[in-house]
Amino acid sequence: MKFSALCVFTVLWSLVVYAPVAHWVWSPLGWVAGIGAVDFAGGTVVHINSGVAGLVAALVLGKRRGYGHDDMSPYNLTYAIIGASLLWVGWFGFNAGSAGGANGRAGMAMLTTQIATAGGAMAWMAAEWIHSRKPTALGIISGAVAGLVAITPAAGFVLPGPALIIGLVAGVVCFWASAILKPRLGYDDSLDAFGVHGTGGIVGALLTGVFAYGPLSATDANPAGVVGSFGQFIRQAEAVGVTIVWCVIFTFIILKAIDLTIGLRVTRDEELEGLDMVLHGERIN
Repeated sequence: MKFSALCVFTVLWSLVVYAPVAHWVWSPLGWVAGIGAVDFAGGTVVHINSGVAGLVAALVLGKRRGYGHDDMSPYNLTYAIIGASLLWVGWFGFNAGSAGGANGRAGMAMLTTQIATAGGAMAWMAAEWIHSRKPTALGIISGAVAGLVAITPAAGFVLPGPALIIGLVAGVVCFWASAILKPRLGYDDSLDAFGVHGTGGIVGALLTGVFAYGPLSATDANPAGVVGSFGQFIRQAEAVGVTIVWCVIFTFIILKAIDLTIGLRVTRDEELEGLDMVLHGERIN
């Protein structure tokens, strides 16, 4: 994608897609909050939203030159592992910080984040081992990110046992979406934005409705808190469904508008030379 197109897309998408969903979920006046669906730290707002947008962008942009034929394995696995490790540590602030204070709920959010992440890493590794007989470091860190994503909406609502289940389920489902579903459908999602973030966000949002433990979110105004039930699961599913539909429609509109004006893709020669050199005049050797 052209750098100018990326900048314009980021601004428009943030205003038209992300901001309304954040308002729906986190504002007391939002319709998601009104129906009783919950999202502790952004599983719906951030991960489903961005994952679905990534899928739409991948479909509109099309495949990279040589996709399916050339070797497109990660350039530097060491950098990938370092990046995933930084994410794992930083996510504690992301999730626990959503408690709004140094309290018991924040501590539980930290614990459930750690447990779900480890569960996701182990589940992805096991699924990869069964599927291809070759568990990989890239797979383990992908599973860890899947666990982080899935526990994000649930971190302040669930106990450690359910957090482990959420991580295990996310690791397996996200592996399926990234390693099996994506090749079958043939779209080019180079960083598995949908396979990990979109799918993991959906898993976490839905399972929050199953495993939410009331006392963690109890307040004077709502002494029972948010309790896992079939009704809560349906409310979570409704929020997930509307978020997906909203994101698909308006992400597509924004991308097509940009394509018709300044254009989305670089030329074939520019892509072959490499966008680092073409767009920024530098390259890491």
